[in-house]
Amino acid sequence: MSAWVIVALPDLAATETLAAYLASVARVGDCILLEGPLGAGKTTLARGFLRAAAGDPMIEVPSPSFTLVQSYDTRIGPVFHYDLWRLDGSAALTELDWEEALDGIVLVEWPDRLGLLRPADALTVTLRLLQGDARQATLAGWDDRLGLVPPNLIAGGENPPA
Repeated sequence: MSAWVIVALPDLAATETLAAYLASVARVGDCILLEGPLGAGKTTLARGFLRAAAGDPMIEVPSPSFTLVQSYDTRIGPVFHYDLWRLDGSAALTELDWEEALDGIVLVEWPDRLGLLRPADALTVTLRLLQGDARQATLAGWDDRLGLVPPNLIAGGENPPA
């Protein structure tokens, strides 16, 4: 069974803190899968990750909803941000250089579209909407790194998702 951690995200600053943490422990070859309903904060988390990875809080990070993938050269290596919302299935990923992107760091919104191409060793971040601007993130995978999540990010007394 994979390790999991629940992180409370009461506001945008907390989401950016989590994103910066993930960027600090991500390595070339990693895949981060961002799950959750529309408006849950997947693009916001990806944007925070990319800004932290680039070391530039002002870098423009558009949603790849229409381009399907955006690539970035960052301090931690090349990062590929995929938004698969408009994809019908995994077959189209060949045209989006999926295999080559896996040599860098990959962020994927709507990873359910990956089908059998979903990496088994990925970190899955499941975002859940709460009251107002609050969110909750459940992190699963990366067993060797989740134990390093700063205690101030971890939500107490929660159960893992079913």
